[in-house]
Amino acid sequence: MLELIFFSLLNGVVTGLLLFMLASGLTLIFSMMGVLNFAHASFYMLGAYFAYTISIYLGFWVGLIVAPILVGLLGAVVERYGLRYVHRWGHVAELIFTFGLAFLIEEVVQFIWGKDTKAYHEPEILQFPLFTFFGQNFPAYKAFMLVISIGIFILLLLILTRSRVGLIIQAAIHKPNMTAMLGHNVPLVFMGVFGVGCALAGLAGVIAGPALGTFPGMAFVLGSIVFVIVVVGGLGSLTGAFVASLLIGLLQTFAIALDYSVNDLLQLFNISFDADSALRDLWTLSLPQIAPILPYLLLILILIFRPTGLFGNRET
Repeated sequence: MLELIFFSLLNGVVTGLLLFMLASGLTLIFSMMGVLNFAHASFYMLGAYFAYTISIYLGFWVGLIVAPILVGLLGAVVERYGLRYVHRWGHVAELIFTFGLAFLIEEVVQFIWGKDTKAYHEPEILQFPLFTFFGQNFPAYKAFMLVISIGIFILLLLILTRSRVGLIIQAAIHKPNMTAMLGHNVPLVFMGVFGVGCALAGLAGVIAGPALGTFPGMAFVLGSIVFVIVVVGGLGSLTGAFVASLLIGLLQTFAIALDYSVNDLLQLFNISFDADSALRDLWTLSLPQIAPILPYLLLILILIFRPTGLFGNRET
């Protein structure tokens, strides 16, 4: 049991921090521009595919650096020549634009790279177990993902709270007109933040591709979870996104690891059920079966009891 809890905890933290890296970019974009970018997970997918292509010719480490930059530049172009013009028509137009962009990126990925899963692997230097506990190995690559994710959180927090760039960004969020009067190019700041947010998504794709697979549907797998994290943590709150990511990562990991059913829970309270009842299928449901919907159940509870999210200050 100790082995199960230990590795579930580690895997949950790794999953949560990977989700945070993806959600942090979306949180930045929303807090700055008020845009819920439906294509955000598509930039995550592009990061994985760009890194895969670069790794074929130049290796994994070059792809780790170059791919997020390329995705960030692409995101900046999308903001400059797409969202900036759509913004004048309101949030509905922005949502439709990013929704269509997500489908466009997926089709382009399938056209260029095909529909099959790509052989994008972690570098050989990280293909070894970091440690062995109770006969089970913990891969060094997962520890690498852990370190990168924590580093990104600390770096973002320092930039936003302790640097001049962070002060300009905060000022542009709350007082854009005054910031512009002080000589700062607010549209350029917006474009830069959108590009950085997309680059963070691309970086998440680079390090997640070898672990979770690089295929055209990878954006769909994590896309909806990212929005759950942003809402649960609080719209625009970086700390909230961090806590919500860990919470959901641990929730899903432990739900998959603990193979208990509703019947097992009822037996703890000495409650029996009728095997011939219409609800017999419900009593036999196990935690691994309902694990995919647990984040959405959490989302519903948050919207009912705390609409601003755990750390948010604006209602959803």
